[in-house]
Amino acid sequence: MQISSKVYNILKFIATKGIYALVVFLGIVGDTLDLPWMIKVTTIIGGFGVALGILLGISSTDYWKDKEIVAKEDPKDGIQ
Repeated sequence: MQISSKVYNILKFIATKGIYALVVFLGIVGDTLDLPWMIKVTTIIGGFGVALGILLGISSTDYWKDKEIVAKEDPKDGIQ
């Protein structure tokens, strides 16, 4: 199954920035309020972030595996 670039970019942002910002925020709030179960919550959310990042990495690798990358020549780089 292929996803659109827009969906991929949103998921990548969530996996690389959003989840970890949420984990830090919840960790600080949980510590401030002395919530004993907050460590478990942040660990679960962090684990989800890692799993999502791995799945996106595998998806990206599979996508580019079949693509041929062609370098564009810049006319300014030619010998004169």
